[in-house]
Amino acid sequence: MTTRTQVLIPVAAAAVVIGIVGIYSIPSDSKLETVEFPRGTIKIDDTVLEVQVADTEPRRIRGLMFQDQLPYDQGMIFVFQESGIYSLWMLNMQFPLDMIWFDKDGMIVHIEKNIAPCKTPAEIMACQSIVPDKEAMYILEVTSGFIDKFNITKDSKLNIISI
Repeated sequence: MTTRTQVLIPVAAAAVVIGIVGIYSIPSDSKLETVEFPRGTIKIDDTVLEVQVADTEPRRIRGLMFQDQLPYDQGMIFVFQESGIYSLWMLNMQFPLDMIWFDKDGMIVHIEKNIAPCKTPAEIMACQSIVPDKEAMYILEVTSGFIDKFNITKDSKLNIISI
């Protein structure tokens, strides 16, 4: 009969190995503790946000990794050149997020609330990509609770002021 320790030790070792491999497989541009993102301003309905703009592949890969929790008037907007099915995940995040996918016209096509970060080796091993069911051109990441606090619904609209 297998003991609990005999099962947990190999599982923990595998989780650590997978976590280390995952971190080493992140492109070097995204491993830096501080990455400079261009800044912009957007509006969702009547709510104005200052956003970090992730408009290149290295910036999109890095995202909000390792950053501290954002106030409700800040976020990160992922900008793509064309509409598509774009997924995100919570690797090395420090706080939970709400995520909103927008089409090219600024209409919401998908909403995810309170997505937990993947920080520990076990969480990293099970960290899932969040995949929308419709094509989008922009994805907004904001601190968890933003959607409920500002009554964001599928009828809300993104207005890009400057990015």
